[in-house]
Amino acid sequence: MSSNHIEPADESTPDDLYTSDYEVGQDNLQGLGLDIHNPVFLISSVTIALFVLVTLLMPEQAAEHFSALRFYLTKELDWFFMYSMNGFLIFCVALALSPLGRIRIGGQTAVAEYHLLSWVSMLFAAGIGIGIMFYGVLEPMNHAITPPLGLTNLDAQATRDLAMAATIYHWAFHPWAVYVVVGLSLSFFCYNKGLPLLIRSALYPLFGERIWGWPGHIVDILAIFATLFGLATSLGYGAEQAAGGLNYLFDLPTGNYTNILIVAVITALALISVVRGLDGGIKRLSELNMILAVLLGGFVLSMTPVLETLGFFVRYSMSYIEYLPALSSWSGRDDFYYMHDWTTFYWSWWIAFSPFVGMFIARISSGRTVREFVFGALLAPSLIFMLWMTIFGHTAIVQYFDENVLAVAESVRNFQPELTLFIFLEQFPYALVTSILGLFLVIIFFVTSMDSGSLVVDTMAAGGKIKTPLFQRVFWCVALGMIGIALLLGGGLSSVQALSLASAFPFTMIIMLMVVSLLLGLTRELRLIRAAEDDAASDEPKASGHA
Repeated sequence: MSSNHIEPADESTPDDLYTSDYEVGQDNLQGLGLDIHNPVFLISSVTIALFVLVTLLMPEQAAEHFSALRFYLTKELDWFFMYSMNGFLIFCVALALSPLGRIRIGGQTAVAEYHLLSWVSMLFAAGIGIGIMFYGVLEPMNHAITPPLGLTNLDAQATRDLAMAATIYHWAFHPWAVYVVVGLSLSFFCYNKGLPLLIRSALYPLFGERIWGWPGHIVDILAIFATLFGLATSLGYGAEQAAGGLNYLFDLPTGNYTNILIVAVITALALISVVRGLDGGIKRLSELNMILAVLLGGFVLSMTPVLETLGFFVRYSMSYIEYLPALSSWSGRDDFYYMHDWTTFYWSWWIAFSPFVGMFIARISSGRTVREFVFGALLAPSLIFMLWMTIFGHTAIVQYFDENVLAVAESVRNFQPELTLFIFLEQFPYALVTSILGLFLVIIFFVTSMDSGSLVVDTMAAGGKIKTPLFQRVFWCVALGMIGIALLLGGGLSSVQALSLASAFPFTMIIMLMVVSLLLGLTRELRLIRAAEDDAASDEPKASGHA
């Protein structure tokens, strides 16, 4: 090992290079035509295969255990997830506003690989975009019917303000902060320090060479589990909504067989995108997602008093700021339905998604400064989600309270969340066309999540390599589809939510370590930049005097 590498948290060590013999010591199975990191791949793949097998063989027992696990985790870990997410957001804002924000990912002369629109489109599509299709109407209506914080005595407008603020709280800023921490950590240590694109690399300043041994293997294995179960949650929602939409629009039967067929078809479509790669598949699908979402959102907006609806976007943004302290606090709360079934689950879902989205963001963000990275990834997707929730959620609430349209609210009360969007679109002209467009969006978001998720898991299992044999990417895509099928058969959405919670808990502690590690790495990087600038400035008078 080179003698000038950075040791963990040792200020006496030379501060110029991070180096690693990881590639030399890596145990690959090249003879089988594979390029994988043996312990991580074998342990994670065998564990996942056993999990799928046991769940399929004992679906009733699995459902019972998953349900109990979900109840326990949401009850006991609500404070942990809420305060962790608050801390991640505060850290991101402070980091961007500090002098560390000037550091550029990939070096001070690096240039952004993707223009802003493509970058934001990929952030939006990968960052749980499928959720807005499922929750865009459902969540605001739910909170309007059952107000959070126990505030049941508010007037009509205040109830709407609280409902929208509670929805925005779950979809803007807080969740994107956890993506920023993971994505920025990975991109910095990969592109600025030359370490592999692995979760373990983000902990190098703390653990040094030990990350290439079992401590690092465990970190990457936990990241793979979190990614797969977080994605399975999204896929579960997508399958339920696609099946509900097909039944509602075309009277196709619902049930396990339909869900399995949908997951199988989506997996096949995702495989096509996986074969085409990042630019040929994921990038194009992400841009298509954005275009179709703009069309659907623009149509619904055009059916409302446009200026009035946009005015409510501003009003609800202010309501979010007003209610944020109460919504983000754990103490003194008695609205356990909202805090447990919504907030605690959401935070675990976003955290479970963070290795996938964080690594995906890292791969597409070289050339941007820390400040651009943080504010771009915090603001752009958050504003898109806020606008979407306002257009769909506010309009649904207006229909219910002002126009006596009861169908959407009834679907919420009757626990038919997969139908809420389609019932909502039925209130407008061209309902069949817009519903088909909505269904198509669900499917494309589904595909985008699967192919980009498979790519990221493969990178983690292959020791950080970006270009791997096609078979490996296909394997993880199929494995993800099988997990989705197993969980849907073994208890439905309750099961996928339970596994999301279970995998998110240990990974939250890893993200906390990332915060410390990133701060150490960026501080040292800024010191190097300033030293180089001082050297350049001291050389200028000599050069001009010589001339």
